[in-house]
Amino acid sequence: MDFLIQPAFAQDAAASGGGLASLIPLVLLFVVFYFLLIRPQTKRVKEHKQMVEALAKGDEVVTNGGLLGKITELGDNFLVIEIATGVEVKIQRMSVAAVLPKGTMKTL
Repeated sequence: MDFLIQPAFAQDAAASGGGLASLIPLVLLFVVFYFLLIRPQTKRVKEHKQMVEALAKGDEVVTNGGLLGKITELGDNFLVIEIATGVEVKIQRMSVAAVLPKGTMKTL
């Protein structure tokens, strides 16, 4: 019956490529992720934190929601911006997206 089905014999164990060789692609992938994703994000977060800490009364800001206004009051966690004459809104400090140059509101 050997002529219909070939007998399966156990083969010698193949030599493994080593543990270090299999870790190299994983390490390279982590390095690429670090330089392309993690490092720029931490840098961006640090710059935003410095910008929020440097806010002062009278600065013109844009919020994450798109509101444009001038800071009238500052608190530890909140600030009040005037978005129109007599219209003030209280927002969180961290929701400020950018500080604009002085006089920007008048040109718009």
